[in-house]
Amino acid sequence: MTTTPFGPQLIGETEKTLTALLRRFLAETGLTEPQWVTLRVAQLYGADESTGLAATVADRAHFPDATDLVEVLTQRDLLEDGRLTPAGHELIARVLVTSERETGAIWRDHPAADVEATTRVLNEVVARARDLLD
Repeated sequence: MTTTPFGPQLIGETEKTLTALLRRFLAETGLTEPQWVTLRVAQLYGADESTGLAATVADRAHFPDATDLVEVLTQRDLLEDGRLTPAGHELIARVLVTSERETGAIWRDHPAADVEATTRVLNEVVARARDLLD
């Protein structure tokens, strides 16, 4: 296997590969990757109303159609007032169980120091990139 040096190509290839796996897990749900991200943002960051969730999704995921995404998920009864419904929670849990079963080996057994360093570096990359967007 060829080692790709740290930088945009490696991060991009990693993201694209993980997204391809996610799409496989989402196939039976009828969700798109942006809809999944919207549900996860609702789960992780919450919102007091649909417009608040749409703003958070637009900020975190940079989806220009965040309002439409929230509306579609609300129509599917996965969101209500910017929060996950019981059906939304159940769907996320089901996809995460499948993801863990299929990809858990990707994430397990890395040395703690490597995980900590990677976490720091990637958070710094995201922060610097966000600064450029502002």
